[in-house]
Amino acid sequence: MPDEPRASDYKSDVKPIWCPGCGDYAVLAALMRAFAHLRLAKENITVASGIGCSSRFPTFLDTYGIHGIHGRVLPLATGIKLGRPETTVIAVGGDGDGFSIGGGHIPHAARRNVDLTYIVMDNNIYGMTKGQPSPTSPEGIVNKAAPYGAQEGPLNPILLALSYDVSFVARCYSGKIKELTDVLIEALKHPGFSLIQVLSPCVTYYNTYDHYREITQPLPSSHDPTDRLAAIALALQTETQYLGIFYRDSSRPSYGERFDAVRAKAPQTTLAAIFEGLKR
Repeated sequence: MPDEPRASDYKSDVKPIWCPGCGDYAVLAALMRAFAHLRLAKENITVASGIGCSSRFPTFLDTYGIHGIHGRVLPLATGIKLGRPETTVIAVGGDGDGFSIGGGHIPHAARRNVDLTYIVMDNNIYGMTKGQPSPTSPEGIVNKAAPYGAQEGPLNPILLALSYDVSFVARCYSGKIKELTDVLIEALKHPGFSLIQVLSPCVTYYNTYDHYREITQPLPSSHDPTDRLAAIALALQTETQYLGIFYRDSSRPSYGERFDAVRAKAPQTTLAAIFEGLKR
């Protein structure tokens, strides 16, 4: 890695195969810019993914990467971080992978405060499987899989993350790559679990670019990201999709730090003492 890395240094020889105009291109570019800004060594980065269009991500980066199974990216990324704590670990996926089959893993990553960054590219649709409604699709959306309109209401990912007390919560939009890069830099530096919802339109099955230009705006300049209740109030204002860092708590120990403390104590404890304690 050169002394002054460039974003392109993190690009693999495999060209992305997303549809032209897909928001995920911007997310990939922003993440590489964040790597370069932080001068991260490629051999110290691991990107894990689940299943879906966005989960092809690791292939397009010249870092370590693993393409896992549907909805299980957070357990996979947690294991990587515990096994190689010096590694910068990024988990990536889409709204279906993250908030449907994988949604049950978010509260546990939150309570553990695993030191990793989870980027959820939210296009409000199942793009790879031809446009079925996803957990964040608006109620009433009509497509081939829901010809009479989707009957379920959408989840609010930011509100969910705040209710689980994720220690770093942000929303970005792929159409604003500078702001996305800045948030990713902060998330990668955060010593705990970071969740970033990235509004990333699917131009093929649900093109929301014009919609997001109308309803997104930066968080109020007066917002204090250490105030969780204020962040929840802003997340409840769904007619406006606020962009930026909703909440950040850097005071909590990470899962790895707590495990380090256990490792330090473990050699001083004999198996006999452990078994004796279990009998009591």
